[in-house]
Amino acid sequence: MLMLRRIFSLMIKEFLTLLTDKKSRMVIIVPPVAQLIIFGYAASFDLNHISYAVFNEDQGVESRQLLAGFAGSDVFARYGTIGHDGEIAPLLDTGKVLLVLHVSRQFSENLHLGKPAPLQVLLDGRNSNTAMLALNYVQAIVQSFNGKWIREHGGKGPPAILVQRAWFNKTLDSHWFIIVGIVALLNLVVTLEVTALSVAREREAGTFDQLLVTPMTPFEILVGKSLPGLIIGVFEASFIITLIVFWFHVPLRGSLAALYLGIFIFLLSAIGIGLMISSLSVTQQQGLMGAFLFMVPAVILSGFATPIENMPRLVQWFTYLNPMRYFLIIVRSVFLQGASFNLLWSQYWPMLLIGISSLSIAAVLFRKRMY
Repeated sequence: MLMLRRIFSLMIKEFLTLLTDKKSRMVIIVPPVAQLIIFGYAASFDLNHISYAVFNEDQGVESRQLLAGFAGSDVFARYGTIGHDGEIAPLLDTGKVLLVLHVSRQFSENLHLGKPAPLQVLLDGRNSNTAMLALNYVQAIVQSFNGKWIREHGGKGPPAILVQRAWFNKTLDSHWFIIVGIVALLNLVVTLEVTALSVAREREAGTFDQLLVTPMTPFEILVGKSLPGLIIGVFEASFIITLIVFWFHVPLRGSLAALYLGIFIFLLSAIGIGLMISSLSVTQQQGLMGAFLFMVPAVILSGFATPIENMPRLVQWFTYLNPMRYFLIIVRSVFLQGASFNLLWSQYWPMLLIGISSLSIAAVLFRKRMY
């Protein structure tokens, strides 16, 4: 009980410091609201890589000629071939492919009979901007095939027609993809800033030495410094989620419990990294600089703006050390795909490992700085 009372007292002190300090209040309130508005209405993305799978039920030469246009393109990267309908959903659900090309059994026959021959494209609509760009590339290849067919065989209408179906985001509204990702971005910014300034602020104000003469252990001080960031992060996430659902009208289709478990683990990771930075910083300026130096690469390597699959292979390996990479998948899967725990375990455990490692390193650094 005595340990809990000391931790609670330090936590209250941290909250009072945050609320009475003007700069700290600005960090908590202004950036989330400003960035939510800016990203919500103005952000957009580009694409330079498309992973796809083929479900070809037609045995004719014509379907192979059409698919050869995709195989010969530098933009498309073929993941594999599908043998039946049941293989489509797992590929799109897990994000292994961005789209599936489905050629019907009568494709070649319809072409020779002068009837429209449909090519169905099943798109992963979670990244709506990427899906729209991919669809444009598909349309260009189909138009090229149609032009060649008309020149060789004649005809009036387009021989092959494109049938589009977007999963998870039927209208391919790009704001859904962008706004949902802001939950991760703003949580990282606010939590990292709060924790990165925590110990540095004590040193700069000269109150850190007072902590050293208290009966509190390094573990108790570390927990007391961590809890405010965790609580603020949870409230920040709840506020942003509420705005996303009720203001921007983005549907929350999945498990709320699965989402908050992801938020909790993500915040632990961000707090651990923030405390590592804070334990190495002597002044608040150094803490802010350290947080900035981490945040910029973390956002770039998370898949928030640029698909990870488009990055060089060496850079892709570095993204596995970034907790934001995993949390973005969690929040977008819960919102747009309707995912629950069973689909997200592969994202939870790496992020938890990063959180435990960063908190452990922060504890070691903190102990060394104390003694």
